[in-house]
Amino acid sequence: MSFYGAVYEIVRKIPEGKVATYGQIAALAGKPGAARAVGNALHHNPAQSLTPCHRVVNSRGRLSGAFAFGGLKEQRFLLEREGVEVVNYQVDLNRFQWKERFEIQQGISYNDPNDDNSDTKGAPHESDRSR
Repeated sequence: MSFYGAVYEIVRKIPEGKVATYGQIAALAGKPGAARAVGNALHHNPAQSLTPCHRVVNSRGRLSGAFAFGGLKEQRFLLEREGVEVVNYQVDLNRFQWKERFEIQQGISYNDPNDDNSDTKGAPHESDRSR
């Protein structure tokens, strides 16, 4: 599975009323430190109706200024509709961060053996850009 595919799968598991950080998603996808690559993956999300990108925030709980579904106000609206309290475009991670450990299904690897991206500090791999 590609890094982008892993990101989408993980984001789809964030429950309604919870958020995760870009760094948290990167770590769960097997690439700690690749938070920016997670943002890039979400920006290129091919299945927006299936992937709740609005549930992903930065490491301080701030909403994304480049939110793909219409900006800060739309992200705030979607989160508040799910019961997440947003104050000054920020979420209290102590209250709303998804804490459940993501269980990787047996036989699925999020580290693509053809992905030589480990030295690029989270930059997307060329094969991921077309997805």
